[in-house]
Amino acid sequence: MTMLKLFGIIFFCGLLSPSQEVLSGLSCAISPGAMQNVLSDAILQNGLLQQHLQGLVLPNIMGEGGLLNSPTSITGLHLVKVRLPKLSVVLLPGIGVQLTIAAKLELSGNCLVGLLSELIDILVDVNITANIKCTNFESGTVQVIIEDCLCILGAVKIKLLSGLLSLSVNEIVLNQLTATLPGLLCPVVDIVVNLVNIQLLGTLNAVIPVGTAGTIHYQLASLPFTSGLFLGLDLDGAVKQVGGSIIPHDSSPSALPPLLDKLLVLGLRQSFLNAALSLLLQIPPQTFPCTPEVVTRGARAATSTCPRFPQCSTCLGTSPLSIKLMLSGNPLILLEENRATVELSVMIQVFINRLDGSILNLLLLKADLGLNAHVSLAGGRLVLGLSLG
Repeated sequence: MTMLKLFGIIFFCGLLSPSQEVLSGLSCAISPGAMQNVLSDAILQNGLLQQHLQGLVLPNIMGEGGLLNSPTSITGLHLVKVRLPKLSVVLLPGIGVQLTIAAKLELSGNCLVGLLSELIDILVDVNITANIKCTNFESGTVQVIIEDCLCILGAVKIKLLSGLLSLSVNEIVLNQLTATLPGLLCPVVDIVVNLVNIQLLGTLNAVIPVGTAGTIHYQLASLPFTSGLFLGLDLDGAVKQVGGSIIPHDSSPSALPPLLDKLLVLGLRQSFLNAALSLLLQIPPQTFPCTPEVVTRGARAATSTCPRFPQCSTCLGTSPLSIKLMLSGNPLILLEENRATVELSVMIQVFINRLDGSILNLLLLKADLGLNAHVSLAGGRLVLGLSLG
């Protein structure tokens, strides 16, 4: 499962953090490694950075002191390829995320030295560091801004087709790129980061249908926050029945266990799951007619029939019994250490269908069932397997 898909099921977070902090509502904590995977996939692996750098327009480079001290001009300089890009993330406590992108930029253009014109290839190492901060929270959305973007150039390799290259040309190119590239690269990184923010917010603000019974809507409840060990998100979760009525659940704070060496730990608050179960477990009443059946075992036959009431004048004595099972109230899940139990209240109705079409109730019984729940994740979904205790 990719990390972007993990963000898509992030509403299952609730009981996690690398500290014993107390967070309200649905919450989750994400390690720097998880953030690095998410941003690397979105910015580098999906080609977003390469795409926006393709339109990079570099100014012409003019200078003196080329071959035989002739004037030098480099025009049409453009990006050919971003080589070996690498992204790293550091969390800044109380501020945000520090993003660093290291890459080799392959540039190409036309070089005129004196009367000699030929192609020029430039390979330059760049290291871009930008501090990303979330701000302006409103209705589940946040704005990201980049502060203190720093672009440092490393080694520069220049190649002319003729191989005739003076040290002065190398110095001219290095000086010009050092003066112009940072002002061109930082705005591109700002655009890319904002596009990624829109993508991620789309996974943090979603309405998930629960069959035809209702929906679960979740979105950011406040600005993300950072410590030196994790990025934290608080989420609002609303469980709605068809028609729009909200099933209430308790969102009071709870202590969170340590994240330890996990990239992202998913948890779920018990009260939120109870609200979701009330949508998931909407079983229609089940009726079982009790009809005669014959069971043969070798040469012996045993006939099993439902009881009849020949001496009861109101029973009419000819109709078999029927049993009807109906859910009573909402299901409840109880979460304990290494154990989960689902409690169901069931109404059991035993009755007779009279010949005139009316129903005679013989017994109405309320039963409380305790089901063992096995919790697992499969295909990005939370799965509950229930069995009788």
